[in-house]
Amino acid sequence: MKLASLKHGRDGKPVIVSKDLTRYTDATRIAPTLQAALDDWERVEPDLRALAQSLESGAAPVERFHERDCASPLPRAYQWADGSAYINHVELVRKARGAEVPDSFYDDPLMYQGGSDSFLGPRDDIVMPTDEGWGIDMEAEIAVITGDVPMGVNPDDAAQHIRLVMLVNDVSLRGLIPGELAKGFGFFQSKPSSAFTPCAVTPDELGDAWDGGALHLPLLVRYNGEEFGQANAGVDLTFNFPQLISHAAKSRPLGAGTIIGSGTVSNKLGGGPGKPVRDGGAGYSCIAEIRMIETIRDGAPKTSFMKFGDTVEIKMKDKDGHSIFGSIEQKVSRYEE
Repeated sequence: MKLASLKHGRDGKPVIVSKDLTRYTDATRIAPTLQAALDDWERVEPDLRALAQSLESGAAPVERFHERDCASPLPRAYQWADGSAYINHVELVRKARGAEVPDSFYDDPLMYQGGSDSFLGPRDDIVMPTDEGWGIDMEAEIAVITGDVPMGVNPDDAAQHIRLVMLVNDVSLRGLIPGELAKGFGFFQSKPSSAFTPCAVTPDELGDAWDGGALHLPLLVRYNGEEFGQANAGVDLTFNFPQLISHAAKSRPLGAGTIIGSGTVSNKLGGGPGKPVRDGGAGYSCIAEIRMIETIRDGAPKTSFMKFGDTVEIKMKDKDGHSIFGSIEQKVSRYEE
């Protein structure tokens, strides 16, 4: 089942989208928002699934689905916490800052709590003030939306609380990160609004590509129209989603609608840090990684961070080559008051 929120008010209008992403049917008679559906998931999920079946069979009223009309599935959420499932990314980015990776990072996930009150739609611009020197970067990731999660849940039980899966562009301002982290309180200004794919899907929609905790498909990133990344989200995974959820719920319950991110998807290559798609590698899910590779290879980075007018596209295809979630397509534009 594929769910989306069309732009409407603050919290969107929930719709069910056809498997081929061409049609949708209104779901507001079942729940006024996707958040409301998550709050009452056990009761409303059967009705949503029945409506999805009616949509596929042609028995439900339909309209043409346009991804550009979508907000993020949850236009705002009660909680957004981003983890570090791919330690290769952590290793590379910390090396770029001249920082070592503590041993604990390999058995205790890194996680930060991000802003969740103003998510971008999947086709909304990444709007920045006039200073491109902030180091604007995209970060392509997988994310899940949970139901209510009890405090202290163990990883084995955490999997049952995953309701939906989607993709995210977790925008980062690399030039601001070192100064913020040096204060000892973590990210804030360096993590502006994130964007999510038009659709969030139930895990069963992913078939055998979903193993209960990880998504085993390439995450496709195009930067300024060229192939930039195709890292497999199920490879080189240090922590799966049940482990990340368990980590987040160690000292608090998680409310329905909590979004947990994987961190930037990142693959090694033959034990090394990886190489660009054009050279036969899996490429990268953010610019910071290729800059680190350039530093290792050439002594200095050559690829600049994003500038005004640059574009990024993030999507994932199933084994038959069909888009699963729709795509994030964003341009960096200048903020005007």
